[in-house]
Amino acid sequence: MKISRSIVNSRRERILETVRNGGDVSVNSLSEQLQVSPLTIRRDLQYLEEHKLLERFYGGARTGNAEVPRQNSRELRKERIAKYAAGLVEDGDSILLNTSSTALAMVKYITSRNVTIITNNGNIINEENPSQATIVLLGGELRYQKGAMVGDFTKNSLAYVAAKKCFVGCTGISPDIGMVTEMMSEVNLNQMMFQRVTGTTYILADSSKFGIRTGGVSCPPEKIENIITDVNAPAQMVREFREMGTWVYQVD
Repeated sequence: MKISRSIVNSRRERILETVRNGGDVSVNSLSEQLQVSPLTIRRDLQYLEEHKLLERFYGGARTGNAEVPRQNSRELRKERIAKYAAGLVEDGDSILLNTSSTALAMVKYITSRNVTIITNNGNIINEENPSQATIVLLGGELRYQKGAMVGDFTKNSLAYVAAKKCFVGCTGISPDIGMVTEMMSEVNLNQMMFQRVTGTTYILADSSKFGIRTGGVSCPPEKIENIITDVNAPAQMVREFREMGTWVYQVD
């Protein structure tokens, strides 16, 4: 019977947690802890080493010096999340994107036709748009540092549109608080984006965002429908979200 990817990803996350907390860890101890065969552990360790998340040695693994630079690793995770999210956009969709860099990165991966993108992210003007999606800028006061459009004009414009799907990035996310946004001028706009959707909403959050609670709540936990993250997201938080009924997609 084929094991689901979520189970495999969860097991690999537990392996990483064990290695990071315990230093040198043996294949046999991981096998006993996770109740799987040593062969399965070796395959997991090979996968994790190939992705530069740990370093193998004969009979076990360690963190060593195998980790890629944090920034580069995070950027790679964000790109993979963006690419996965873009695959959820269908022909004829209208979608809302907020000022998140991960949400913006979706644009270059969208291949569906006749897509309309509604956003308050002014940086989209310079983004590659191979599908020739129609871009609707909400306007408003431009925050130059981030390229975000905020203020009453933006809110008023947003109140006059509706979209089939919504993809928003965040400052942080946790099962007890929900999704938070650090910039207070964007909290209400993100809240409104969730409200202006007739179909499905997705939160894009790489693993570094889990557990961050600083900022204003843009979406309480009980209203979070879908989260797209990576395989390094904390396993316990992922389980808690799933127990609440949230779909959590973890990309490799």
